[in-house]
Amino acid sequence: MRESVQSIDRAFDILEVLATQRDGLGVTEIARRVGLHKSTVHRLLTSMASRGYIEKNETSSSYRLGLKFVELCSLYLNSLELKTEAQPYLRRLAALTAQPVHLAIEDSGEAVYIDKIESFNTIRMYSAIGKRIPLYCTAVGKVLLMGKEDWEIRELFKEKEFVPQTANTLRTIDELIAEIYEVRKRGWAVDNEEHEEGIRCIAAPIYDYRNEIIAGVSTSGLKTIIAPGRDEEIAGYVVDAARNISRRMGYNLKE
Repeated sequence: MRESVQSIDRAFDILEVLATQRDGLGVTEIARRVGLHKSTVHRLLTSMASRGYIEKNETSSSYRLGLKFVELCSLYLNSLELKTEAQPYLRRLAALTAQPVHLAIEDSGEAVYIDKIESFNTIRMYSAIGKRIPLYCTAVGKVLLMGKEDWEIRELFKEKEFVPQTANTLRTIDELIAEIYEVRKRGWAVDNEEHEEGIRCIAAPIYDYRNEIIAGVSTSGLKTIIAPGRDEEIAGYVVDAARNISRRMGYNLKE
């Protein structure tokens, strides 16, 4: 355990040195600056390069920070901006539906709540910011999938099991893809007691300036409140919130 922690510390030492070097540094100079043996530095650089955090210039044999850091920073900043821009629309949606509202993104094949507006007029839902939920049995998960090609969905679920959450949970990848076709046609998704007994949910996708789906917004409640007969009405509120947030994120909406 101590050796693993030490390796992590050494890796961070290297990253912090390279962060200030636009043109990069060679192994010898990196080793000198962090006070490590060249072989240790080379091993750590090779490991980080394999994951895109370090790039090697084959001509000069120098190392610099990789594009993976740009990707991570972009995701982090987009997440912060998304939450800020979404807040007023999430609150308005919660007021219109009198039900809890969630903002979620996809991460590692799951949906993750990054914001929540609680309603004081209904039951307290078992959800929290940071909670992970399956994509295949949740409305917000389905809208996060609707921008993917069929082969991408199959690849995503290649090693994932469809664990039944309720009697209504989809059981196979073919059922899920068929459901996603319907979601694309409607522009919004429904969780019909597929994740929790007695709870229904409606979600819509949020797009960014690249016209790509980056998040989903949803409202959930008891099946007697988010009732099938109200799907079109509630979906209208949710889609409107998603469109407004998308505009704030730079989406070029074609009416």
